[in-house]
Amino acid sequence: MPEKIPDEILLLMAEKFRMLSDPTRLIILRTLMTEGELNVSRIVEHTNGTQANVSKHLKQLAEAGLVARRKDGPHVLYRLDDPVVEKICHLVCETILKDLEDQMEKHRRMFDKEDQDE
Repeated sequence: MPEKIPDEILLLMAEKFRMLSDPTRLIILRTLMTEGELNVSRIVEHTNGTQANVSKHLKQLAEAGLVARRKDGPHVLYRLDDPVVEKICHLVCETILKDLEDQMEKHRRMFDKEDQDE
């Protein structure tokens, strides 16, 4: 039988998942996954967000330990700091794609059956 996860850990898990529940934060994370380390201005360009909104979400992601920031002269550069986030995103995307494929196959079979019934 799997080991019971303590309530304290569940609370920390919920916070990580809360950080991953916002589309803007997911777009920011995707940008950092694909583009690597970037400053806020470059992240804004990639996400089509506003500087204020992107900065707010980057602060939340950094406080949650999902992204790291470092000073480079006058700029602050951000990068993905939790490799598990990328794995979670890929797993969820694979599941969504599989679900969509299953739905399409179900609809295809339904239409095929209707064609046969005619």
